[in-house]
Amino acid sequence: MTVTEPQQSEIVLGRNGERIVSADSHVSVSQDQIKAHLDPRFHDEYDRAQQAFARRMAENMAQARTNTDAMTRNPHAAFTRPGYASGPERLADMTADGIDVEVIYSEVSAFRYIGDMAHGSSEATRAFNDVLAEFAAADPRRLVVSYQIPVRDVDAAVAEVHRVADKGGKSLQIPVFPTEIGAPDYYDESYAPLWSAVQETGLPLCCHIGINTALDDLTRRDPTPQKGVMVGQVGLTTAEALGMWILTGTLERFPDLKIVFVEPGVGWIAWYLELIDDMVQRQGYVYDDLTELPSTYFHRNMAVTFIDEPTGIRLLRHEVGVDNIMWSTDFPHPVTSWPESQDVIDEVFADIPADERRKMVCDNAVRIWDL
Repeated sequence: MTVTEPQQSEIVLGRNGERIVSADSHVSVSQDQIKAHLDPRFHDEYDRAQQAFARRMAENMAQARTNTDAMTRNPHAAFTRPGYASGPERLADMTADGIDVEVIYSEVSAFRYIGDMAHGSSEATRAFNDVLAEFAAADPRRLVVSYQIPVRDVDAAVAEVHRVADKGGKSLQIPVFPTEIGAPDYYDESYAPLWSAVQETGLPLCCHIGINTALDDLTRRDPTPQKGVMVGQVGLTTAEALGMWILTGTLERFPDLKIVFVEPGVGWIAWYLELIDDMVQRQGYVYDDLTELPSTYFHRNMAVTFIDEPTGIRLLRHEVGVDNIMWSTDFPHPVTSWPESQDVIDEVFADIPADERRKMVCDNAVRIWDL
């Protein structure tokens, strides 16, 4: 795993002369790539765990099939680009779109099945992250991959956090809902060594929304095309995760953690922060583990990304926090702004002051990921 950049690449500027960072883009990773980095003696166990996970998704998660079917039937042009899987090709796509840096997440959530391996899970995690490093090697300054951390084994997680940091990695990814993979919620004391290690590195913990097993029943009942009722709920269920971090006092105990929720949107966050503060200020809820209003921990420790939400940005950015919002292309998903990101940015940030726009399209990401 080699992610330390050999030299500084030239900064790419958008058409208005501004530096633009996408806080959420994606890369395609194949099982063959992962196994190529994994000792063959672990291949059978890796296949068993991965295939068992795939069967569970096929049986229980219509969302997974729906998203795949939607991309197959009506794929965005970016979905067929070589840059979906090739680092050098991605750089070309970014330059053409006026994007300097992308923070990138794998389409494969390896922590959902690697922890089920009877042996070799740590080796498989390293192999998976080495594939991500290989993609980023084309230009580690511009391609900031989020390395996946296995939360079921805290000792292994701590070791991988240090390995990633020592090699120059800038971003960590953990599941939004750890209970989905048989791990405790993140306020559990067993995570203390992990959160301490993450604080030491200064790297952000990124939680990308996606499959949510709590919505299984709704997924089965939803009669709409591409499960539109269920899809509309996915980002909103992030409120559960926000509450687990904030209201349990976890961010009080670990004040230097940086938590990024990827792709939940912006507008509903304003309502949620108002709600949790109201519980303390007006309704008399007592949280012994908090010394500040709940919203304080969001504004101090958290950030959220969005794709194309002009109303939320225009009306609610100050309630959410201009310092807590980051724009993204979501390359190459159906809603991606590529290759028209310059136009989308101008539309979304129309009439927004230049200094606030700069924070949301660049400066916040530069600060959080130390770019």
